[in-house]
Amino acid sequence: MFPSRAVLRIRTILLALFALLLCSQPFSRWYNQGRESEATSITHSDPEKQTRLSWRYDVEGHIRFWRQFQPLLTTYEPKCLPPLRLGMAPSIRFEQADPYERPEFLDLLPMDVEDLKQTHSGFINAIQTNPPQLDYTHNTRGLVSTAGGSYLPVFVISLRMLRRTGSQLPVEVFLASEEEYEKYICEEVLPTLNAQCIILSTILNAISHPLQIQKYQFKLFAMLFSSFEEILFLDADAYALLPPDDLFTSEPFLTQHMITWPDFWASTISPYYYEITEQPAPEPFARQSSESGEVLISKHTHLKTLLLSTYYNIHGPDFYYPLLSQGAAGEGDKETFVTAALTLREPHYQVTEPICAIGHTTEHGFAGSAMVQFDPTEDYHSHNQTIKRQQQKQKQQQKHQAHGSFLPTTSGTRTKAFFIHANYPKFDPSTIFDEHEVNPAIGNDGRYTRAWTGPPDIIQALGRDVEKEFWEEIRWTACELEGRFRAWNGKKGICKRVKKYYKAMYGGRWWE
Repeated sequence: MFPSRAVLRIRTILLALFALLLCSQPFSRWYNQGRESEATSITHSDPEKQTRLSWRYDVEGHIRFWRQFQPLLTTYEPKCLPPLRLGMAPSIRFEQADPYERPEFLDLLPMDVEDLKQTHSGFINAIQTNPPQLDYTHNTRGLVSTAGGSYLPVFVISLRMLRRTGSQLPVEVFLASEEEYEKYICEEVLPTLNAQCIILSTILNAISHPLQIQKYQFKLFAMLFSSFEEILFLDADAYALLPPDDLFTSEPFLTQHMITWPDFWASTISPYYYEITEQPAPEPFARQSSESGEVLISKHTHLKTLLLSTYYNIHGPDFYYPLLSQGAAGEGDKETFVTAALTLREPHYQVTEPICAIGHTTEHGFAGSAMVQFDPTEDYHSHNQTIKRQQQKQKQQQKHQAHGSFLPTTSGTRTKAFFIHANYPKFDPSTIFDEHEVNPAIGNDGRYTRAWTGPPDIIQALGRDVEKEFWEEIRWTACELEGRFRAWNGKKGICKRVKKYYKAMYGGRWWE
């Protein structure tokens, strides 16, 4: 007996709804669907039961791209002498910068300016007319980082902090060379956290006359050679307080496809840069400089931005780093992302909420050891609020300038903290108790202290004891992996020292 028409209609509707459900989420996170529940609680589970990585990195596609792209970088290499440094630009906080001053600490001969114009415009024309195509898996997103050597233990801690948020983004960590590959960490530890190691030199050395890549340049190549279409790049010493997965599906990323975060400092781009790129120079200090510990970007929409930023980095140490920073704090890759996007007129959004240093007070002043960056979604939605809010913020900035203490903070106007970049010094369990210029774990009297006690409103606004969580992962890494990292060879008592510190610190209320 054949089914009735009504039954057939119902079956058709159900099949259509099922198909719609399958297509409603085009981007894959690349995790093992069958073990999703275990991935969200890895901090408290058996490592053997944690999510194993479920994708394979295809090196051949990236080599094909590199064979197309590398000749463009060398063909349009500047032929002139580098800019002559006349001094180093001062690192001035953005809110304290004089809007009428445009610093110039470089000197270039007219013929050198002309050479830089020609090579820059030649490269721009090449990537606009026939850009080499990046190799990535469409409709995927993930987190990308660089580590190796002493940065690898720090990266493991930050990765475990990411998993505490419930994030299931797959992770690719790039190592400079085979010498940095550590078998146990890369093949046993990281796969349980849905992460894998990739050796950068495998791609770069696959063609003749490979370029020599330096420290600050690794970041761009990790972004170029990652498997994902949409990526969150995080420095090895930066971690998320909230699951960053949601940033990909919210504004401003949905329309801008590129998000950056601010640094403390005013921009110090040389006027020569605007002459070379034949752009009108903006008003002095029209925007804040960038902090590149976190970058969110789509490789599909911002291919050319990534290619131009790579050009600036390859020719950065001699030419574009001084042109974009003039020796101010953090000179390196940090200004290349936004500058490339602006030059190519590709959209981007830089979070307006100021970066905030966190640390503790010493007899010499405030010892900052980490930086807090804020939620871009909240920031985006509050960016065009009323003049009253803007006026209130200006008053807060004036108060900050008068007292010279912390960045302006008001719990009613701050957006949520989203990232902590624990960069100064690195919270490596094997070295954190050594003597540093800033000693986050040791007070003036030589006794243990909490690293992050101020500014008080920022610490309380975190809403939980983030520092304790961080030290829990430092403790796990120190005790479970002592003797496993190459950088820890010959070092003993790492776990014991961390346990002693943890026991001494975490008995009271976390905001005190």
